[in-house]
Amino acid sequence: MLPVEPNTKVQTPTGLAIPAAEYVRMSTDHQQYSTANQSQAIREYALRHGFRISKTYEDSGKSGLTLDDRHALKHLINDVQNGIADFSTILVYDVSRWGRFQDADESAYYEYICKRAGISVRYCAEQFENDGSPVSTIVKGVKRAMAGEYSRELSVKVFAGQRRLIELGYRQGGPAGYGLRRQLVDQSGLAKGELVRGEHKSIQTDRIVLIPGPGEEIETIRFIYDAFVEQGKSESEIAETLNQKGLVTDLARPWTRATVHQILINEKYIGNNVWNRSSCKLKGRRVYNPPERWVRHDEAFEPIVDGDIFHAAQAIISDRCKRYSDEELLDVLRGLLEQHGYLSGIIIDELEFGPSSSAYRTRFGSLIRAYELIGFTPDRDYRYIEINRALRRMYPDLIASTVRGIEEIGGSVQQDDETDLLSVNDEFTASLCLVRSQETIAGSHRWKIRFDAGLRPDITVAIRMNEMNSAILTPPRPPSPRTMG
Repeated sequence: MLPVEPNTKVQTPTGLAIPAAEYVRMSTDHQQYSTANQSQAIREYALRHGFRISKTYEDSGKSGLTLDDRHALKHLINDVQNGIADFSTILVYDVSRWGRFQDADESAYYEYICKRAGISVRYCAEQFENDGSPVSTIVKGVKRAMAGEYSRELSVKVFAGQRRLIELGYRQGGPAGYGLRRQLVDQSGLAKGELVRGEHKSIQTDRIVLIPGPGEEIETIRFIYDAFVEQGKSESEIAETLNQKGLVTDLARPWTRATVHQILINEKYIGNNVWNRSSCKLKGRRVYNPPERWVRHDEAFEPIVDGDIFHAAQAIISDRCKRYSDEELLDVLRGLLEQHGYLSGIIIDELEFGPSSSAYRTRFGSLIRAYELIGFTPDRDYRYIEINRALRRMYPDLIASTVRGIEEIGGSVQQDDETDLLSVNDEFTASLCLVRSQETIAGSHRWKIRFDAGLRPDITVAIRMNEMNSAILTPPRPPSPRTMG
């Protein structure tokens, strides 16, 4: 624990005290690293050493692995580089709060930026003075390496724990998918209830398994397999049939070739629990793992598709892939790259006649490897481009429906044709912002709002998209009086 109690009152001296900034960060480590506790220790240090805290930079709930989401630290560095920092020292609780960077040189680089601007960094809870002496330099280097190693060791432990749960037959990951549901069970295996989309378990010892979903969804899954294997229909033809019947996916979207294909290749429909197909460790790039690295437990759940028909579907998909030579497969990729300017699994799977993204993973080990063979090296996930295009198409209808809604309740509204800024009742201005969902490494979803500094509306209304960014997120319905206790 920290050497001070969190409720201890510390009086910061004024007058001749040296102005300093404090930087505090907490991810999900432990309450001992709460930003309040860090700040309390920093302020006691400041009192003892003649500093006055003039500004606080706080990153709450932020990982120390990278600078990406640490907006407070980026703000601090920006203030230092632009010469607008009104302090001469930065006080940090310890080296790990500055960051758990996997490259210790990155941690040193951000500190050097401050030092170059004449601003020192002090670590208040460390047993060394950050004075540039050989001893402090050596100790600080070791501390930086230890901070990064802590994250690596934790990652290994978390992976081992998740692997064991998979091998025991428990579900790890996000939504169950079409035709399946997530069942919450206690540590003895007794069912406790069904989790709806977006719900998470609240008790650490509880576990999750997959169970068959509604009967109509199960029938649709079996129809897909029967049409593909017995009737010889393609994924596109099956999707067209489902759409003609008025059926939608679990995300309330029309069926596509890609969504049908994903159902045809997923082993969860025969009850197999497969995990680690792809991984993204320590904020690194997501990679697709070869089958020998997958973690699996066969027959973990109740199947909704017969094993023979499932394997027949895989044989058809595999034979379809074998019709192409390696060079022919790569030629298809080159054509798609020339057409779209970039590549993604979605683009490949939507190709009407041609190999699927899984064919490339089977033949070349991963999509990234296939991309490299044609000279395309993506430096980020390009799905956001397709999502943003869809959001731009939705935005005019959103504005129009908002204007109609205000007018229907007796209000007046004027829309700026250039900025879409709304002036309501000549009293205030409002800006509407569609916010796409982004999945974190842990599998949860976040919505990042980007404000247009040039508009300066009185109110910004953020409209969140659902997890697949296919429609506006619908808030959960309140319980009816009949179901309330």
